[in-house]
Amino acid sequence: MNQQTYRKITDGIRRLENGEKIVQFINSIATKIVYMAYVVGIIILFDEKNKGLARFVAVTAISFILVSIVRRFINSERPYTMYDFKPIIEKNKRGESMPSRHVFSAFIIGMAFLYIGEIPLGIIVFVCGLIIAIVRVISGVHFPKDVIVGALVGILCGVVGFFTF
Repeated sequence: MNQQTYRKITDGIRRLENGEKIVQFINSIATKIVYMAYVVGIIILFDEKNKGLARFVAVTAISFILVSIVRRFINSERPYTMYDFKPIIEKNKRGESMPSRHVFSAFIIGMAFLYIGEIPLGIIVFVCGLIIAIVRVISGVHFPKDVIVGALVGILCGVVGFFTF
């Protein structure tokens, strides 16, 4: 997406009555659902005294740390800094745009739920991940490639961490 497209989308959202607040609310709710689901997964495994708890936490945590390091190394510019506009989701950070850590987190957590056999929770988290991806692009805080790479890396880390070893 280019500067004109981002400005057109963000200006369009701002012209809607409460457009910014609605988009920010959707982002907030979808993100909170993902992180609350993660806690629910830990509680489920803890209550079941399941050995999967250590892997559930370790794979997601280690993957998150690795993605954070890679983001710093890549240090990809964000749309709102590249094209000089105010994003819908308030953000002051420069760089570290790819991969999207929000989207990555949703997809690695979704994979964690597939690993423990909680398919409905996994589907809910994946849907929230898609919503987060869309909202973060239309808000101007990520490019489409950032959220696509975030989702793919989350899935890949999940496959390797949960289903390969």
